[in-house]
Amino acid sequence: MTYEPEVRERLERDAKLIIGRYPRPRSALLPMLHLVQSEEGQVTQDGIEFCAELLGITPAQVTGVVTFYTQYKQAPVGEYHVGVCTNTLCAIMGGDQIWDELSEHAGVGHDEATADGKVSLERIECNAACDFAPVMMVNWEFFDNMTPEKAKKLVDDLRSGERVLPSRGAENLATWREASRVLAGFPDGRAGEGVQAGPESLRGLKLAQERGWAAPRADVDRERPDEPVKPEQIAEPPHEPGKPIPGEAKPGSQEGRNK
Repeated sequence: MTYEPEVRERLERDAKLIIGRYPRPRSALLPMLHLVQSEEGQVTQDGIEFCAELLGITPAQVTGVVTFYTQYKQAPVGEYHVGVCTNTLCAIMGGDQIWDELSEHAGVGHDEATADGKVSLERIECNAACDFAPVMMVNWEFFDNMTPEKAKKLVDDLRSGERVLPSRGAENLATWREASRVLAGFPDGRAGEGVQAGPESLRGLKLAQERGWAAPRADVDRERPDEPVKPEQIAEPPHEPGKPIPGEAKPGSQEGRNK
C-alpha cells in the first residue's frame, strides 16, 4: 500500500518545508516522522519508506529511529493518548496506583486503545513535571496532581466527548493527529494559551528573589569547546560500521576523549 496521490502531494509539500530548516536533509527525520504520524495516527511502513526516500537514507535507518523513541507509534492509538507517569516521584505520590486502577477501569493496558478508539493508555517513564506529581498527560498536555478518581473521570469524559481542559497550556485539547502535526513543526497558534508555569515551578525563583540570591558568575577563563561545530567536524553519512568516523572529532565527544 502506498499513499494516494493527493496525500503524497500534501505530505511532500510539508516535508520539503521541514527539510529546508536543516543544513542536512537527514537531520529532519524526527519531525518528518511526526508528520507521517499526523496523517495516519501511527508510523506505518508507508511512512517509513516516504521518510527514507525524501531524506536519502534507508528504511532500516528510519526504522531504527522509530523503534527507539516511544513517541512514535507503530500500532493505532486513541484519539486521545493518555500517559500516566510511573517514574520515581510520581510513583511515590501514587502513580502506580493510578495506573493500576485506570487500566482496569478502561479495560486496556500499555499502548492499547479502547474499542471505540477514543482513548489509549501508556505508562510514561517521566513527564518532566515532578513538582506537580503525580502527573498525567493527554496528547502531551499536562494534567497535574492526579488521583485514581480524577484519572478515571478524565478518561470517561474524553470517551463521552466532554470538554476537558489541561491543568496548564492550551485551552483546548488537540487530537493525537493534531498534536503530531504540531510536533512536526506546524504550530496551531495556541502555544501561549493558559497557564505556562504554575506556582510550584516558580517557587524556587520566588525564594531567590525574596532572599536576594543570585547565580554565581560564570568562569569566563574556563576553556570551552569550540561552538558551533564546524562543517569539517561532521562526518558525511553513512560510514561503515566499526570504522573510524571521518573528519576531526568534535571537542568533548567520546571519540575526542579517546584520542
